[in-house]
Amino acid sequence: MSSGDSGFFDALAEPGPEDDDGLARSRARRGSGGGRGRGSRGGRRGRGRRARAAPKQPRSGSDLGGRVAVAIPAAILVIAVNAFGGPIWALALLAVGVLAMHELYTLLRPVQPIAVAGFIALAGMLAAALYGTQFHILLAAVSIVPVLFVLTALGPEREHATLAMSTTILGIYWIGFALAHAVLLRELPHGNSIVINVLVGTFIGDTGAYFGGRMFGRRKLAPKISPNKTVEGLLIGMVCAVAAVVLAGLYQDWLSTTQALILGAGVAIAAPIGDLFESFVKRDVGTKDTGRAFGAHGGALDRIDAALFAAVIGYYIWYALM
Repeated sequence: MSSGDSGFFDALAEPGPEDDDGLARSRARRGSGGGRGRGSRGGRRGRGRRARAAPKQPRSGSDLGGRVAVAIPAAILVIAVNAFGGPIWALALLAVGVLAMHELYTLLRPVQPIAVAGFIALAGMLAAALYGTQFHILLAAVSIVPVLFVLTALGPEREHATLAMSTTILGIYWIGFALAHAVLLRELPHGNSIVINVLVGTFIGDTGAYFGGRMFGRRKLAPKISPNKTVEGLLIGMVCAVAAVVLAGLYQDWLSTTQALILGAGVAIAAPIGDLFESFVKRDVGTKDTGRAFGAHGGALDRIDAALFAAVIGYYIWYALM
């Protein structure tokens, strides 16, 4: 590996805001491990007094309040836009997709991804989903490759041009394909209701995993990716996701219990994978949140990571069942 490559990966390896307790403890050790002579005993006493005076407690109440404050307006907006469907739904997804892509490309800015190519591909894939078929989405995705090459070759010189193109395609495949499937799903028979079912299953499952993990979590699910997630939280979240879709189906006489169970199981499996995928990317670049679109509760990509995977599996399951 050349020295230029080493510098790039060293830049990506620099720690950012902590995504877990392990990184936080590492920073604490770096900050307090300077002297072990005469000042070390006093330092330990000082740390002990601070720990007794102000123990660190999880702020579950404030965190829950913030989640609700963000979730309720977002849910109302999604339901309203989904009810219109068609171009309005596609334009709303375009806005969300552009914001999510911008956040991703900002995280990956050391390699200078070609953001405009990603935005063009996203718009083309959403238009293909709205006015065409799966074939046209694939055509739009394939067509962006030569466009991406031209934009890269004609743009400013990049030290890592191949990596720039690769990270651009990551955003197109991760975000663009998923949102295109959300448009396809909305266009299917009863698609407006199925979109809501998928989102309900996704977010109820995430809430169940959050509280289930806090109350019963013992075994780490993926400590190298997201150390706070537990196996118990995952299982409780999956049960909640399936139950949410089945309960929603009780008010939809065209959706059988068996269909709701299958759809709910697909969402329960895909959504946590989407969550872990985004955590993997954030941990790789050393950051806690992808942006500040929702203030202290992170960016757009933080909020839709699980839904991106759930929308794809939801489309193919409902396409097969209907």
